[in-house]
Amino acid sequence: MRVLIVEDDFACRKIMLKFLSKYGECDITVDGMEAVDAFTMAIEENESYDLICLDIMMPLLDGYQTLKQIRQKEDELGIPEEKKAKIIMTTALNEHRNVRKAFELGCTAYAGKPIDQMKFENILKKLELI
Repeated sequence: MRVLIVEDDFACRKIMLKFLSKYGECDITVDGMEAVDAFTMAIEENESYDLICLDIMMPLLDGYQTLKQIRQKEDELGIPEEKKAKIIMTTALNEHRNVRKAFELGCTAYAGKPIDQMKFENILKKLELI
């Protein structure tokens, strides 16, 4: 499994990397602009990401804008639904309106911070990533 962790907080990045690296190869970006660039480069190199863990509160492009751009790029390239990256929003923003907005923009799942590793593993199993 190829994973892109998009997180501006150092401690959160480190925790996510340690947890997810046992399941596959992980790349890290620290803001939305880097994430869109990494996503685009991976597609061009025919090594697309299976999973993107995306924070919402980030500099340059926030998680919503990043999610929207990634989904638009997948649509432009004609990537079928079953081949699109699974995108899990990983954020401290747990209010209903934040969750609803993320799903409207095309996220696959939503995980509140601090990340509960057992719940996160269950999400990965449900998405058939592990």
